Amino acid sequence: MAASPPLRIGLVGVGHLGKIHARCLASLAGPDLVVAGVYDRDAAAAKTVAREHGYPVFDSLRELFAACDAVDVVTPTVTHRAVVGEALAAGRHVFVEKPVTATLAEARELEALAAAAGLLVQVGHVERFNPAFTALQPGSMRPVFAEAHRLAPFNPRGNDVSVVLDLMIHDLDLVLSVMPAAVEHVHANGVAVTGKTVDIANARLDFADGATANLTASRISLKAMRKLRLFQRDAYIGIDLLAKSTEVVRLSDHNPAAPGPLQLPIDGQLREVVVEQPAVPPVNAIQEELRRFAESIREGRPVAVGLADGRRALDVAHRILEDIERRRLKIESQRA
Repeated sequence: MAASPPLRIGLVGVGHLGKIHARCLASLAGPDLVVAGVYDRDAAAAKTVAREHGYPVFDSLRELFAACDAVDVVTPTVTHRAVVGEALAAGRHVFVEKPVTATLAEARELEALAAAAGLLVQVGHVERFNPAFTALQPGSMRPVFAEAHRLAPFNPRGNDVSVVLDLMIHDLDLVLSVMPAAVEHVHANGVAVTGKTVDIANARLDFADGATANLTASRISLKAMRKLRLFQRDAYIGIDLLAKSTEVVRLSDHNPAAPGPLQLPIDGQLREVVVEQPAVPPVNAIQEELRRFAESIREGRPVAVGLADGRRALDVAHRILEDIERRRLKIESQRA
């Protein structure tokens, strides 16, 4: 039986993140995957990246799409609807960076286009592939309360969008992936410090099943932090997404033959506190999400993070921004 031809992936966009994608695609290239080439509106930047990796460079999206089976879109969010829509119209599977689109209406349009064309679209919510998160089995996470902190030092790059869409949306996607009930209420506050867009934000989400999540994001902190804490009936789970470490604290039955260091009398029974630290392998999360995307295409199965996931995170992010704006206007009116 003849071997299947390699999957041809094209790269659209070679900015800061696009350059990282170019390196990750180079690492994945082999008998099953080839990089068809790159395109960027900045022709000089495209040629520089293409020269570094030995990729072909194309003068238009149409020419790139004609040379590939799938595309990796790493362009500004405001362009996602147009670029992804054109790729789908050309019959190409798509990987698109987060946020999926600028508006919910655009996200719904892409969902309809992808469904009609029978094509796969994966959204680049990279923390789903963080080894500290994937070290846990999905079924083991059933939190009734989640707390996330994502703090970063100031970086002028990217401050043209709010910290909610820039940073917090990572944790929104993670929380929504393990807390599937509908978000009934959003309570949020935030402030712009360095410009016109929100730099620090806090949001509380109340879910239909009674669960709650509290998320904080800042991009003007003195040091970086990316932590997710999950509290559930049988365990506390601490995930350090930056240090790539995971800790699970749970209660287990007392074992008189091999007692643990800490026992607690609960409901007339002696229970033990057990601390587990799952193995966290060294994984490049961006490379892994691109690998899984290619694997989904070759095997004809759903992507790990689809358009519906991207839309749901975007929906909650916009609800957070709307509540922040509502509170800002209320404060201004009271101080006037």
